[in-house]
Amino acid sequence: MSERAAPFYCPYCGDEDLRPSEEGHGAWECAACSRAFQLKFLGLLAPGTSSNSGGGKQI
Repeated sequence: MSERAAPFYCPYCGDEDLRPSEEGHGAWECAACSRAFQLKFLGLLAPGTSSNSGGGKQI
């Protein structure tokens, strides 16, 4: 079993002073901006389903 992945910086302020939260799996707290956030893996995308695959209409 591998360890959980840790974020490198806060998605709100960019600071690196992060600590695991007691709120549950994937929850983190930022000491710099006092925000809590949760990371969640949703799954893998099938090939060709990315929103920037170039299939969109160009202006």
